[in-house]
Amino acid sequence: MMPANAKSSGAVSIKIAVVLFAACFALFFVARLHARAVRAAALAQSQSASQSQSQSSSSMNGMPGMSNSETPTDSTSSAGRATTGDMSGMDMDMHMNMNHMFMTVLRPPNPADEARAAQIVAALRPAIEKYKDYHVALADGFKIFFPNFPQPIYHFTSRRNAILAQFKFDPTRSTSLLYKKVGDGYQLVGAMYTAPRRYTEDQLNARVPLSVARWHQHVNFCIAPFGTPQSQVDHTKFGFAGSIHTAEACHAAGGHFIPVVFNWMVHVYPYEANPSNVWSH
Repeated sequence: MMPANAKSSGAVSIKIAVVLFAACFALFFVARLHARAVRAAALAQSQSASQSQSQSSSSMNGMPGMSNSETPTDSTSSAGRATTGDMSGMDMDMHMNMNHMFMTVLRPPNPADEARAAQIVAALRPAIEKYKDYHVALADGFKIFFPNFPQPIYHFTSRRNAILAQFKFDPTRSTSLLYKKVGDGYQLVGAMYTAPRRYTEDQLNARVPLSVARWHQHVNFCIAPFGTPQSQVDHTKFGFAGSIHTAEACHAAGGHFIPVVFNWMVHVYPYEANPSNVWSH
């Protein structure tokens, strides 16, 4: 006959096992839900960018003296960057409702930060030189983020580098490579570093100085009710270009609210001739 204390211990063990299993299942469910939400966010982001770019091109062509290869200077952009050429200097972030974008404020410039930023660029440029052939990037594990949606800038992202960026900063290993579409191929124009979403501004500053660059996060995203076909989603309300940007409004509309969609990000364009554009957003 089994002793009473043994039975009791066995019962406790079973209860602990059940609780742990339930907790793991709950975490798995939440993780799957969030992953689904993030994927929907990314899809909506790409679609909104494509639609906005098309609308912008149409309106620009109607302006006096404006052709497909000319764009006006945009002094109201988030970093005050002038747009040039075919908008290739912009990325999809520029098309978003700014209620869905959080950017760090530029700190006062200083020589030490400028020197540190220059060292980062000096380390990055030779490290990504081989990726001017985008086939090499693909062979090294970089994946094109939504290749079938027209975008001003395409992100080729390395899962391996993204994981590394969660723990340390290596200027030679960017999370993403930035390309613009040229004919049937891609032209390398820059890179993107990431940092954990939990990071403070001081921690971001330790990676890339905030007096030189503006880190950003995609925030306050409301996904349309699950099960809604993409063709029926009201993008004036949902998504990065949507008017809904609070949890209360999102829940009232039956959507799923995500306060922060991705990690911190910062772009760098090491091939820019104008130094002021190297860290521009």
